[in-house]
Formats: sequence, structure tokens, C-alpha cells
Amino acid sequence: MKKALLGATLGALALSLTALPSPAKAADIGACLVTKTDINPFFVKMKEGASAKAEELGIDLSTFAGKVDGDHETQVQAIESCIASGAKGILITASDTKAIVPVVKKARDAGLLVIALDTPLEPIDAADATFATDNFKAGELIGKWAAAKLGDKAADAKIAMLDLTPSAPSVDVLRDQGFMKGFGIDIKDPNKIGDEDDDRVVGHDVTNGNEEGGREAMENLMQRDSEINVVYTINEPAAAGAYEALKAFGMQDGVLIVSVDGGCPGVENVKDGVIGATSQQYPLLMAAKGIEAIKAWADSGEKPQNTDGLNFYDTGVNLVTDQPVDGVPSIDVAEGMDRCWG
Repeated sequence: MKKALLGATLGALALSLTALPSPAKAADIGACLVTKTDINPFFVKMKEGASAKAEELGIDLSTFAGKVDGDHETQVQAIESCIASGAKGILITASDTKAIVPVVKKARDAGLLVIALDTPLEPIDAADATFATDNFKAGELIGKWAAAKLGDKAADAKIAMLDLTPSAPSVDVLRDQGFMKGFGIDIKDPNKIGDEDDDRVVGHDVTNGNEEGGREAMENLMQRDSEINVVYTINEPAAAGAYEALKAFGMQDGVLIVSVDGGCPGVENVKDGVIGATSQQYPLLMAAKGIEAIKAWADSGEKPQNTDGLNFYDTGVNLVTDQPVDGVPSIDVAEGMDRCWG
């Protein structure tokens, strides 16, 4: 029997503002990692990557996380704490990519290197650098795959869009709009969610990036249209929740779910048929590169460089599916499991 893996069982309890020192050796170089939550396995893996690299380089790492996805105030307090501690740099996945900018500026003015991980700030140059998946491409890959998988039926698709939070941070918008483009839906303002006029889109709802939110959003959109046959999800915990909602109505076998993250639980859900395809990103690499950049900044004042032709450092993305389609490059589940969140 297909069963969605519950990401919440893999995470730790959400942290408040309390900083948790890593096992790193005592050092003159301090660094901070500030994530959206400490529940989502994606951020758990990011913390692992930062902690391992900090220990390797002898950096004193403190970690902070919001209580829930969207907890902006805790992130502000975390940055204030990092400034006060004399840290050399901050790695952050911002919950509110616009509202966080003033305190980020305060940190930079105090001499800290600030690197956005996964989620670009708005504007992107509000941080010294961004290490991220090409989130638009990640969305575009699953959109192209879903359209190709449906074939002629894509013209009559009924699509549910399960997004992140009401504040619509950049990662939310980029993945949503990338999916639209990939599926062949005319996007209007690429910086705005929900302004398309394609009748195939049943609607958008927010999930807060977790299973409960995914379940509730899916139920809400099914009340609008019971013939939904494609579900875009912002991440794999939301996808797991959407699947459970569909399963409760006996609809799970007739609906194509796509997602982004490529974590080990999510890839396992691709294997089990819960998710048709997911775009895999590499948070461990993002975090490790971020710690290396803080070390270089502390040692020499050198800032990281962007990937050629982009305004951020691209840490890569791959579509993971066991149902490849022509024209959309992908890796299979076996390779996805080998690489999940590496």
C-alpha cells in the first residue's frame, strides 16, 4: 500500500531563539545558521552540512530556527544575537525575504558576511551572496514533466497549486511560476503568484511547507473542483499531506503530484508512487559552501562569486523520477537516493 512518509517524524522539535553550539572546536571565527524551521528535513540536512563543515574548519557555529515556517520575528532576533556575539558571518533561509532586509543590512554594516541559502532575499543583492537551487528551473522541470506525462490530456488538466506562505517569499514565487511556464501556462507578472488567467488552474492555497498544511490546502481546493488531476506542491512534506487528503477520498491513483526538494523521504515517495516526480536540490552543499565562504571572508575579506551568467551561486538541480519523458532530463530513483540532499 502506498504510504506518504511523514517528514515531521524525521525532524527535531522547532527551536526558538536559543542558539545551539555545534561540536566545532573553540575558534576565533564565529558563524550563525538561521533556518526557517528545524522540523522540515530539508533544514535538518542543511544544519548537518553546516555543522560538519564548521567542525572541519574549526569554526564556532551557532544555529537558530523559527518555531514554524513564516516565523519572521524569531529570525530577526537571531540575527540581532549573531551581531551581538561578534560572529563573522550569517547563513540564512529567510521566512520573509523582504521584511528581513533591514536587519540583514544592520548585520552587513557591522561587518558580517550574510549569505542567503536556498531562498534569495528581495532584492537579491540585499545579501552579500546567495547559494541556492535555481528554483525557477526546479519548478519548470516538474511542470514540463507533468505536461509531457499527461500528453494531450494536459490541455484539459485541472491543476491545484499548493504554495508556501501568505508572504510569498522568493522561493515560493520562483517555483510556482517555473511550474506554470513548464506546464505551458501563460505567466503574467513573474513576481506574483495567482495572477494567471488559465482556466486549468483551479486555485492556489498555502501549506506552510508541512504535511498538515498540504492536507488542508488539498481539501480546500478539492471543494472548489473535485476533478483535480494535477497537484503542484512547494515541497515534499506538503506533497505527503496532499496525498493523504486525496487518499481519504479514494482519488490518489488518478492524480499526478509533483514537488521540489529531493530529500530521501521524498525520493522514497517517488519510488512508492506518492509523488510522480520531484526536483532534487542539495542543501548540504549549500550550507557547506556557505561555511567555507565565511571562513574565507574572515581570513582574507574575500567574498564568494556568482555562477557565470547568474546573480547567485547555483548549487544544482535534478529531476528525479522512474517515469522519464522525452525532452526532460532526469535521474532515476536509485540515483536520487544516492544523492538525496548531498
